[in-house]
Amino acid sequence: MRLILMFDLPVETKQQQKVYREFIKFLKNEGFIRIQYSIYSKLCINKDSAKTVSKHISMHSPTEGDIRYLIISENQYQNIVNVNKKHTLQEAITTTKRTLIVGGFSDDN
Repeated sequence: MRLILMFDLPVETKQQQKVYREFIKFLKNEGFIRIQYSIYSKLCINKDSAKTVSKHISMHSPTEGDIRYLIISENQYQNIVNVNKKHTLQEAITTTKRTLIVGGFSDDN
């Protein structure tokens, strides 16, 4: 599952800019990656996990602005067409088409 978060937050005053920065920091701490400006994505293991993340978003959302999210399957996410073929490294790593294997402990000692 993927949770796609889209938002427009006001940044006209210093206080609004601070709220914006705090919200971005919250998203990064929650494991969201930036897809485009004001569009973030988070990989969730299942629907329950996505619902939990959506509750966290609701609890930490600024009172001003427009914040929306969409929960889609990983297959639907993989069908996104990227016209310019540009992906961030973080986005490329978090797809199911790529597997990163990190070595662990060995019993050969």
